[in-house]
This record gives sequence, C-alpha cells and structure tokens, in this order.
Amino acid sequence: MPPPALAGAHGSYAGMIQRLLGQEAQVFDAVAGTLPHPDTCAAYILTGSPAGVYEPLPWISPLLEFLRQARGRAKIVGICFGHQAMAEAWGGAVMKSDRGWGIGLHQYDVHHRAHYMDGVRAIAAPASHQDQVVTLPPGARVTLASAFTPFAGLDYGDAISFQFHPEFTPAFSTALIDSREDDYGPLTELALRSLAAPDDRARVGEWIGAFLRE
Repeated sequence: MPPPALAGAHGSYAGMIQRLLGQEAQVFDAVAGTLPHPDTCAAYILTGSPAGVYEPLPWISPLLEFLRQARGRAKIVGICFGHQAMAEAWGGAVMKSDRGWGIGLHQYDVHHRAHYMDGVRAIAAPASHQDQVVTLPPGARVTLASAFTPFAGLDYGDAISFQFHPEFTPAFSTALIDSREDDYGPLTELALRSLAAPDDRARVGEWIGAFLRE
C-alpha cells in the first residue's frame, strides 16, 4: 500500500495497476499471507512495496516460493518490488544499490525489443526505488536499461517485469516525493521538475496488456 496519508486520494497500488490496464482483477494480500494456489488465475501481477526482498519479513519467503511454483503455470508481471521478487525467486540477486534513490521521471533505452513492445527506441516512466536487480536470473533477457538501472526491464518468455512504476500518475509521484523530501534531500527538486515532461506510462500499460492477452 502507499503511505496512508496518500492512499485516500490515490488508492492502492493494485488499484493504480487496474486503472492503468483498464480492467478489474482479484486482489491477494501477500503481506497478510493470502496467497492463492498457483492455478487459481491465468496471470498474476506483483505490485510495488516499501519492503526489500532480502528483508527477513515473514511473508516474503512464502511469496518467493509462490513465484517458483507459479512460473510456467500462469503469466506473471512484476512492478518494482514485484520485478525484484521475481528475479530473487528465479535465481537472480537484489540489493540496495550504491547509486542511491531513483525518483522522478527516468529515461530507459530499449535494449531488446520483445514481441509485445512497439517500435519505440526509448521510454520515460516514473521511478521510486533504492533496491535493484544486480544479477540476472538464468534465461532472463534485458528489455529496458539505463545507466542508473541496467536491468530496468526483464523478459522471461512467460513472465515480464519492470523496475519502474508505469501505474504512478504524475500527481501521485509528486505527492510521494513531497512526503519523503527529508529522505531524498537535493534529489527532490530535480525529480519534481522531471515529472512535468511527457511520459510513456500508457505505452507500457499497452505492453503489459498485449503480453497478458497473447
């Protein structure tokens, strides 16, 4: 969930993803331990989280095991924490990056064009993370990359993931950065200014939709 002070105006992360994709979906609360059987749904989308996948929280290990069991039985899409959890579960590694916080609108080059992507060469999308995938899982292909986030988009064939947040509106990204200004320090002003530029949130939403429909 977003910080409580923002959730009332902007909704949950699951709700943001549903609005991005233009469709409703059943929501499972992994933090509360309400994971479904892997065969329950044809596809799963993992949202962001303030937690790190390496933290000794009681719900993370069951989530990683769920991902190992669900792979090959359902399509899987990961966003930010979901991107990291998939990599961790499937043989990669995640850590808090020495590059620090990535916030505001970030630019990513298309490294490998997967079949669900259009012909664009680069995209801009909101980011909000310190953790990053630092070791690729076996079989993962990098679809999007930047100097700050070398593994910004991954394609596993039957699963895809993104380090950034296509579901974050500029209004929510702005409110989130404002609420954490003490953590971000001098990054704050530049990140806020970046959010005024055009973004490719809708395009990434179309990619996810195309992947889920195929």
